[in-house]
Amino acid sequence: MTDVTAGIDRERAVATIERMLERASDPLPVPLREIWVAGDVVVGLDPVPRVDIYLTKDLLFKDSPEREAEFEDEYGVAGVGKSVRAEWADDHPDLLRADESGYVDPAACLVAHLLPDTDGLPIRVTVSNTGFERAVPKRLGKFDDGDDTLPLDPRAALLWADEGDGGTVSSSALEKLRDNEFVFATLEQALAMVDEDADTEAAADAIGTFDTDGRTIESDVV
Repeated sequence: MTDVTAGIDRERAVATIERMLERASDPLPVPLREIWVAGDVVVGLDPVPRVDIYLTKDLLFKDSPEREAEFEDEYGVAGVGKSVRAEWADDHPDLLRADESGYVDPAACLVAHLLPDTDGLPIRVTVSNTGFERAVPKRLGKFDDGDDTLPLDPRAALLWADEGDGGTVSSSALEKLRDNEFVFATLEQALAMVDEDADTEAAADAIGTFDTDGRTIESDVV
C-alpha cells in the first residue's frame, strides 16, 4: 500500500491543482479537452502520498509545418508546428521538451506549461487522446491480461472541460475537492465496479505501490 506518511501537504496539493486549472485556458502546445484528478487527493488523504492527474488532449492538425526547420535550427527540436503549436513555442521556448530522438514531446510540453516547478513532487500525470472514463476500463483490462500497463484509479473528479467554449472549471467539483467532500469506495471496490472479473487486488496493489519519487508523465493512447 501507499505510504501515507510520505507525500505532500493536502493544502499544497490542492493549491498546485488550482494553479494548473488557472493555466488550462492559456494558449497551450496542443488542444486540451479535460482535466481529471484521482486517487489520494480526491479521497481526502492528508498528507497526499501522490497526486494523480489525467489530461485528455487532442492531436494537433493544420498548424505551421512550414516552420519546423526554423525551430529545429534554433532549438534542436523537431516537430514544432506539426505536433505542437508554433505560436506557443514562440512564446515559451523554455518549455519545449523533446524525446530521446530529438522530436518534440507534446505530453511533456503540456505538463511543463500546466505544472511548472513540480518536478520533485509526487505527481503522476497521464496524458492521453482517450477520455478518462474510457481509459479506466481499457487500462484495467490490459493489466489483467498481463500487460505492463499501470491501471488508473477510477475514484476521480472532472475539474475542467473544454466543450468548445475555451474551457470551464467545475466550481462544484473544485469546492468539493477544497472542502474534502468527495465520498468514494475503497480502491479495490472501485476497481470491481469497473470490472468485477478483474484481479482487483493486484490492480489496487499496483496503483498503490507505484513509485512516486518525483513527477512522472505517461503519454498514452488507449
